[in-house]
Amino acid sequence: MTRIPALFSLTGRVALVTGAGRGLGFEMAKALALAGASVTITGRDAGRLQAAAAAIGEASGQSVATAAFDIADGEAGREAIADLVTRQGRLDILVNNVGARDRRPLAAFTESEARALLEADLVGPMLLTRAAADIMAGQTHGRIIFVTSIAGHVANRDDPVYTTAKAGLTGLMRALAVDYARLGITSNAIAPGMFATETNRHLVENLDFARFVDVRVPAGRWGRPEEIAAAAVFLASDEASFVNGHVLVVDGGQTVRM
Repeated sequence: MTRIPALFSLTGRVALVTGAGRGLGFEMAKALALAGASVTITGRDAGRLQAAAAAIGEASGQSVATAAFDIADGEAGREAIADLVTRQGRLDILVNNVGARDRRPLAAFTESEARALLEADLVGPMLLTRAAADIMAGQTHGRIIFVTSIAGHVANRDDPVYTTAKAGLTGLMRALAVDYARLGITSNAIAPGMFATETNRHLVENLDFARFVDVRVPAGRWGRPEEIAAAAVFLASDEASFVNGHVLVVDGGQTVRM
């Protein structure tokens, strides 16, 4: 009898996960490593990356590489991908997770502040994806995953620039899903809702905001960071080979609540 191969195995695949020093990026990188992928994680803080790589390595039994650079620095991103391919020989999975937050009314932004947020959250990931896709096209295989936000679909008060960036990522993903599909590359997105990450700790501990979560999220709670992990593994896997141009919302039902 022919055995069914292990579902969602990433053995032999090479992944790059941005913004993986902590939070959702860390959990997705760990899950990819546990599924068998060879993982490189990126971020701006080299010390934090080393600690995260050690923790992922301990959990998965695999060596995890690091690359410290600012996502808004396009040349640094291209160099990081070139170095990864030199070491690994290929690149199969790009998880564009990193992003900056600056949630203020539009009138409160200077021109340079608005441009900086768009560079970090939209332009930087766009250029990194272009460099990765050049490699993937030569392999006729690739998985591009953008971590957007439910803010790419619904808007909060006084949050226009961040919302614009996330909606832009969603549009970029859909355009690349059309452009790259016949090169063997799928492009998809994960749109997280409210997750209890380190960045959100001040809100998680706020009792008034807890009441808001109870009302707005049908699940009645914050998402746990590890609950994002399986979404990344699925979209990166061969089992998702015909999933292209899709936004996988992971929000406890927040965006469907009246």
